[in-house]
Amino acid sequence: MRLGGSWLWQRYGLRVGGTTYRDGASVHAASSVAIELNRSCTSYDALAGVDDMTLGLGAVTFSVYADGERLWSSGLVRGGRPAVPVHTPLAGHRTLRLVVEPRSAADRVAVADWADARISCGSLRSPTASSAGDGSARAAAWWRHRPWRR
Repeated sequence: MRLGGSWLWQRYGLRVGGTTYRDGASVHAASSVAIELNRSCTSYDALAGVDDMTLGLGAVTFSVYADGERLWSSGLVRGGRPAVPVHTPLAGHRTLRLVVEPRSAADRVAVADWADARISCGSLRSPTASSAGDGSARAAAWWRHRPWRR
């Protein structure tokens, strides 16, 4: 599956609002990353925020979609502020899409984080992910190697 022109950076020790998180994924402020669940999953959990490397700049909105339907939206999240908790039920859904939208053209330079991201599923097969462009392999590798909770 290909959506958008997204870039994804698997990271360890990312910081949002002065708090360090063990791991997660960073994306540009205008991004869309799609994940094929390929098994029965129950929820997606993360902490969403603007990375501290943007020096407190940037304002974005995070959204979580499943099978094309928006299930969660953060409202406006600003740089330098704490991460927003994300919990989205996934029962009965086959695809997950993580979207970040900048508030303005100037906010496109911000780096947005999905920290401590987890997809809870019932079997041992891990989901696969893709994003358009050369980020596809990175996105798929990142989601395949997550410590999935059952």
